[in-house]
Amino acid sequence: MKALVTRLDSFGDVLLAGPAVRAVAARAGHVTVLCGPHGAPAVRLLPGVDDVLVWDSPWTGFQPPEVSREQVDALITAVDADTALILTSFHQSPLPTALLLRLAGVRLVAADSEDHPGSLLDVRHHRDPHAHEAGAALDLAEAAGFPRPDDTRLRVLPPPPTEALTGAGSGGYVVVHPGASVPARAWSPRRCAQAVRELTAAGRRVVVTGGTGERDLTAYVAGGRAVDLGGRTGAAELSGVLAGADCVVTGNTGPAHLAAAVGTPVVSLFSPVVPAERWRPYGVPYVLLGDQQAPCAGSRARQCPVPGHPCLEEVTAYDVVAAVGKLADEVIR
Repeated sequence: MKALVTRLDSFGDVLLAGPAVRAVAARAGHVTVLCGPHGAPAVRLLPGVDDVLVWDSPWTGFQPPEVSREQVDALITAVDADTALILTSFHQSPLPTALLLRLAGVRLVAADSEDHPGSLLDVRHHRDPHAHEAGAALDLAEAAGFPRPDDTRLRVLPPPPTEALTGAGSGGYVVVHPGASVPARAWSPRRCAQAVRELTAAGRRVVVTGGTGERDLTAYVAGGRAVDLGGRTGAAELSGVLAGADCVVTGNTGPAHLAAAVGTPVVSLFSPVVPAERWRPYGVPYVLLGDQQAPCAGSRARQCPVPGHPCLEEVTAYDVVAAVGKLADEVIR
């Protein structure tokens, strides 16, 4: 069986698809993952993937491309599968993807769908509205004939050694990751810098991580007190840095799910613009901070609609220090 698993949006979304990918890989002879450009680095970390097909979909992402007949034709030509699993978030429709896969000749297509799919789907699954995204993907895989694999936790390929980045032989450390692709989900730089200051004052060694476009942010947050790895890690190196940490402090963003995939506890600064029950750290100990009943709850807002961003700004550095102490001490024991 040649199987295709599609997850067309972000890095973190792809990581949450990992257990379902392993379920498919346990039965299929060859597994291709169709993803968007932001998810491709995550796909390359997942066990069970034989090929990666990258396509920038015009119906996903924050800045989708214009519809292009040439790009659509290229995708239809590139797809080589007889079975496909279309993974989407609870608010997304799988039907545009299903149409293209049908045109590519895929014989069995499975997806969660509330809309009537006509002849586009062979397996039309209705997801549990309260299921975590990773669990919902596993439910769909099972409905399509792929039983749940192993322990169903998130997982990535073994990371490279990162002692040269974090400082070998210096004891444990806490990672603070201040950035997020969605501003409404980020704790403010000021609060992040305060957390680094209080963590170091409490005797914790801190490592600050961020992407290539976040060097100014990580330098400010590190403040000369922490190791600043802004712009110095790709996806694989970041997985190694997170794997070596006692715990990770971050918002609802890709590194939270990457931390879970390497088994590291997470202090989750969670803005309720999306539901925590669907997007919280999966399969690891975590502490959820942030007002989950704030007026922005469930809005999917990218920019906070409430002045002062109170759902997260009311969380203090001392709250984070206490949460880190709880999780890190559990790891040490």
